[in-house]
Amino acid sequence: MKTTSILGLACIGALAALTGCGPSSNPTSANPSATSAASSAPTAKRGTVGVSLLTLRNPFFKVIGEHITSELAGHGYATLVLSADEDPAKQANQVKDFIVKKVAAIVLSPCESRSIVPVVREANAAGIPVLTVDIPCHEPGVTILTQVATDNYGGGKEAGRAMIEALGAAGGKVAILHYKQAESCRLRVKGFREVIDAHNATQGAKIDLVMELEGGGAKDLGFNAAQDALQAHPDLRGLFAINDPSALGARAALEKSGKEKQILIVGFDGQPEGKQAIKEGKIYADPIQFPDQMGLEIARAIVAHSKGQDVPKEKLIPTKLYRQSDAQSDPELR
Repeated sequence: MKTTSILGLACIGALAALTGCGPSSNPTSANPSATSAASSAPTAKRGTVGVSLLTLRNPFFKVIGEHITSELAGHGYATLVLSADEDPAKQANQVKDFIVKKVAAIVLSPCESRSIVPVVREANAAGIPVLTVDIPCHEPGVTILTQVATDNYGGGKEAGRAMIEALGAAGGKVAILHYKQAESCRLRVKGFREVIDAHNATQGAKIDLVMELEGGGAKDLGFNAAQDALQAHPDLRGLFAINDPSALGARAALEKSGKEKQILIVGFDGQPEGKQAIKEGKIYADPIQFPDQMGLEIARAIVAHSKGQDVPKEKLIPTKLYRQSDAQSDPELR
């Protein structure tokens, strides 16, 4: 909410988002209850892994859940994949239920890293390994087996370079559509700002970061935030959205106002809809994420830990800047 930056998961592809995703072959992913039912079949021999993801409304997190499920199934595990619906209290209750069920491991993409600390401590006390995916938890007083995520800070820097490239010698005013409750998005915005600040310190064409608004990692909220930015700064030249849903919402706002040719959008994620928008010139570029790799790495860490093998404390998956030229040669797009 993939989040998305100066937002995803996706970091709501968002998130992603906040975040973005590739195509999936798991037909149960569109229905969270179907995913849970299919993955809790009695053929599992090694127990159940509880998974609480930021939201299953964002395709980015569906892909993560699918790949965790499919990879673990091959090692004899069932999975219970749930959507926290961006609600920290709901996610805390899901984790408590996982603990009562005595699951083999717990995987989280925290709705809010600080608020999840008490229930992570409960899982630690119960001896259940906890892992995070996409959104890390670096809070003190908790033990996280491993954290698998996009290199959101590095991706934010890529987004900053893309904005510099998009605006060219003219520079201009830029607004950021954020999703501040997700640490992944805070890292994206941090990287973006650092690159723009460094550019402004050495180049004549200044890029003025005039506003930072809450884009919610969703289309409707991104639409509203972009409208607010346009009202405050009619001469805006760029928008950085922390995930594809908020970027797509912002694009709709630009089209409604007739300013789609004036303002360039840099998103974050690489969801199919976001990539299609890049191909059509509606979004300039995305640092794209790889949620399939995140799901696989989380599953592999669980299996390795169960065998007594060492697991790295963190694994960051680099983004790749995806421009219109990449979209035009992408066989998955129409």
